[in-house]
Amino acid sequence: MTHLPPAEYYGTLPKHIGGAGAILHDPHGRILLVEPAYGDGHWEIPGGAMDEGEYPWDTARREVKEELGLDLLPGRLLVVDRVPPQPDGRPALANHLFDGGTLTRADAERHLHLADDELSSWHLAEPAEWDRLMAPHMARRLHACAHALATGTTAYLHHGNTPTPDDR
Repeated sequence: MTHLPPAEYYGTLPKHIGGAGAILHDPHGRILLVEPAYGDGHWEIPGGAMDEGEYPWDTARREVKEELGLDLLPGRLLVVDRVPPQPDGRPALANHLFDGGTLTRADAERHLHLADDELSSWHLAEPAEWDRLMAPHMARRLHACAHALATGTTAYLHHGNTPTPDDR
């Protein structure tokens, strides 16, 4: 076995990207979704890509401030979702979702300031709407977040699904 210098060894490893977001919710189980100004027409959770060297918690906080104008301290980790590499060339992704706290409609109307170049609108969506508004893996991820909020647990997912023994 040949031992490579660290930089060469690390260059042989798979590439992964990271993302993080915050789940802002009202007392009635609705969760804040945002409509990107670009993309495929699906609604999303506030959040985005981690900068190099950035921790997921810091990413969630930064993205919520950039996208919504809210300076919040994310709460506990709700979900980690590993998404495999995609056919469009995107590398594998580890997405971390944190509890963003309670946000009523009145609070949202008063305090949300959407990033004009990124988001078109926001909506406090009922659970019954998630599957229609979001891409399937994102809707599954959001259902897992709601379950984690309700039960005080944290979920680990594979592309929005709870892994089974066959996934190992």
